[in-house]
Amino acid sequence: MVEPEAEKKKKGTSYKTRWSLLVGALIAILIAVALAYALKSPNLSHFAPADKSCHCAQEKDKYSGVVEDCCCDYETVNQLNEQVLHPSLQELVKTPFFRYFKVKLWCDCPFWPDDGMCRLRDCSVCECPETEFPESFKKPFIRGLSSDDLACQEGKPEAAVDRTLDSKAFRGWTETDNPWTHDDETDNAEMTYVNLQLNPERYTGYTGPSARRIWDAIYSENCPTYPSKQLCQEERILYKLISGLHSSISIHIAADYLLDEANNLWGQNLTLMYDRVLRYPDRVRNLYFTFLFVLRAVTKAAEYLEQAEYETGNPMEDLKTQSLMKQLLYNPQLQAACPLPFDEAKLWKGQRGPELKQKIQGQFRNISALMDCVGCEKCRLWGKLQVLGLGTALKILFSVNGEEHLSQTLQVQRNEVIALMNLLNRLSESVKLVHEMGPAAEKVVEGQNSSPTAFSRLLEKMQASIL
Repeated sequence: MVEPEAEKKKKGTSYKTRWSLLVGALIAILIAVALAYALKSPNLSHFAPADKSCHCAQEKDKYSGVVEDCCCDYETVNQLNEQVLHPSLQELVKTPFFRYFKVKLWCDCPFWPDDGMCRLRDCSVCECPETEFPESFKKPFIRGLSSDDLACQEGKPEAAVDRTLDSKAFRGWTETDNPWTHDDETDNAEMTYVNLQLNPERYTGYTGPSARRIWDAIYSENCPTYPSKQLCQEERILYKLISGLHSSISIHIAADYLLDEANNLWGQNLTLMYDRVLRYPDRVRNLYFTFLFVLRAVTKAAEYLEQAEYETGNPMEDLKTQSLMKQLLYNPQLQAACPLPFDEAKLWKGQRGPELKQKIQGQFRNISALMDCVGCEKCRLWGKLQVLGLGTALKILFSVNGEEHLSQTLQVQRNEVIALMNLLNRLSESVKLVHEMGPAAEKVVEGQNSSPTAFSRLLEKMQASIL
């Protein structure tokens, strides 16, 4: 029997309807799975523990007005950094005095067995053959350091740590322990000298559980959870200092990143910079805070730093170093626009002041001790330098009462001055990168998010086939 035409059409329509519903259900399931995966997939870990408050709305003008807990606004900081601080600091850290840092690179981790491994050889020590040493390094008493000779820069990765400088080049340095840091700076038997210009702070491939464990320990055990209404200002400041330093380190890793290991191609990883720092406004704000905090320590110790002896045995370079320091410390533009970057006088007040100071000092000492647990030697170098620089800033701001008697009572060893000024330079570089590269990084990420994914293209094809 031949089916009527109307019945055929009815069955065909019913068949298409059932097929459309089936495919629609399948698409809905796929979308649900994709959303669940996206929500559960971890982003690049930066801070621990994670703080939901960091996921703030990206307001149009999120970095304006006065920096929290400071006395300068973002616009002034960016202008001063671009015109005064960054150029001066870049020149200063290249001088012989500030180029060499004394550090204890190999120490046992006091908290757990060190099992950290670096994926790249760039984070390990390169022992240079004796034929590469400058002749002046071999002499019993070194009279001077060359202004531009960089030892052992040929035939080795640029990022490898160089420890070739004879310690006798720095005889006569005053050595005193810093109550804010863990290292015994008087233990010269374990110390070695490193040329910082040969060892830039950059990506080393140091990742994985060992690296995460360092930051986990810093935040979970030594820094109070933030933000919290129970926190006093001093505890909040410790967190912000560590957060700001962490942001700066992440920015330098992203700014000098190994893009192509096979071809040894280095460059900026804007996506990483955004994922680690820029997408979280609090991390950027803490970077600015840490920059102004350290700048305040430098300006507070201006008289001491002006009178310090920047002697390396190279008279021309030593005079240049002293001149650069004076220009930085007494820059009229800096003094007029931001005379008091941070007001430390309002801290440690009340009956709990001394007890609270001792507690936070102990927490920071623990943080400095954790640098011995860093499994990458080059990361350990920059970690120790910058934590010592931050400890020196804390020592200047909180170990002496009253600016008028600072030069008489403050005792800062030269290695602390080197760490302090190199830290300020690193923070200055980070602020500059955030200010200049932030918009470009956000555009790159926005472009990646708006581009069609393989999954969205599959859905489009399935929808087209149904229609």
